[in-house]
Amino acid sequence: MIRDSKILNTIKDILPGFIVAIIIALISMGLSKFAPSLGAGTIAIFLGMLVGNLFLGQKVFQSGYKFSETNLLSYSIVLLGGTLSITKLMQLGFNGIFFIIIQMSVTIVGAMYIGKKLGFSQNFRMLMASGNAVCGSSAIAATAPVIDASDDDKGIAITVVNITGIFLMFLLPVICGYLYNHEVVKTSAMIGGTLQSVGQVVASGEMVNEHVKELATIFKIVRIIFLVVVVFVLGYIKKKNNNEILKEEVSDVKNGKIKIPWYVIGFFITCALFTFNIITPEVSSLFKIISNKLEIIALGAIGLRVNLRQLIKQGKSMSLYALFIGILQVATAVVLISILL
Repeated sequence: MIRDSKILNTIKDILPGFIVAIIIALISMGLSKFAPSLGAGTIAIFLGMLVGNLFLGQKVFQSGYKFSETNLLSYSIVLLGGTLSITKLMQLGFNGIFFIIIQMSVTIVGAMYIGKKLGFSQNFRMLMASGNAVCGSSAIAATAPVIDASDDDKGIAITVVNITGIFLMFLLPVICGYLYNHEVVKTSAMIGGTLQSVGQVVASGEMVNEHVKELATIFKIVRIIFLVVVVFVLGYIKKKNNNEILKEEVSDVKNGKIKIPWYVIGFFITCALFTFNIITPEVSSLFKIISNKLEIIALGAIGLRVNLRQLIKQGKSMSLYALFIGILQVATAVVLISILL
C-alpha cells in the first residue's frame, strides 16, 4: 500500500513536465516538416529553451523535465544499440579509442591546472575535471563522494559543466562544417569526444545528420566506460597519503559501487543481439522509430531545463574557467583528429 502511494506520488511529480516535453516534441516534429534541414531534435531544443525560460520554468515541471531528459534518453540509447552492428562499433578502431584516452587525459590535467591558476579549490577542480572529461553531471555525482566534495561544489560544478556543454553543443557542428565539411568520422569524434553529456552529444550530432549522431554517441559511450578509471584516479590523487581510504576505494571498485551506467551495458547487449540477428531487421526498424521519438522528447526536455538566468549569473572567474576548458577540449580534439583520424 505504501509502495503504491509512493509510485502514485512519483507519477504526479513527473506528469506535468513530462506532458510539456511531449507537447514540445510533437510541435517540433510538425515544424520539422517545414524546416527539414533543422530536424525535429534541433527545433525541440530551441523551442524548449523558449518555453522553459518564458512560460513554463516553474518548479512543478522540473521533475518531469528531468525524467524526460535522463530516463527517456537512456531508453533511446539502449534501443539505438539494436540498430547498430558490432562492425559499426569497430569503426572507432584503435586510433579512435586512443583519441578518446588522450582527449580525456588532457582535459583532466588541463582542468586541474587551469582551475589552480584561477584559484579554485582542489575538490572543485576535480569535479570540473571529471565532468568535462567523462559525462557531465553523472561523472560529477560519481566523483563527489570519493573526494568528499561539498554539495555547493557539486551543484556549481554541474551548472558550469552543463553551461559549457550547451555552448559547445551549438558551436561544434559549425566548427566541424568549416574544418571537416561534416565528414562523418572526424565530426563524430569532435562531438562525441568533447561534449559533456550524452544528451548534448545526441543533440549536436542531430544538428549534422543521423550518421554523425550515431557514431558520436558511440564515441561518447566509450568515454563513459572509462568513468570508473577516472573516479579511481581522482580519488587516489586526493587521498594518496591515506592508505585506509585508498583501500576502501579499491574495494568499492571491485564490489561495483562505482558503476558504469546501466544504459551503456544495455546498448552493448542490444547491439550484440542485432549483430547475431536475434533482433530481426523488422524489430530493429521499430527500435529506430521508437528511439527517435524518445530522443526528440528528451531533447525538448534538455531545452526546457536550460536556465538562461544561470548562464548570465556566473561570475567572471567561473566563466573564464569554463571558457578555457572548452577551448582546450576543442583545440586538443582538432590536433588529435588531424594526427589519428
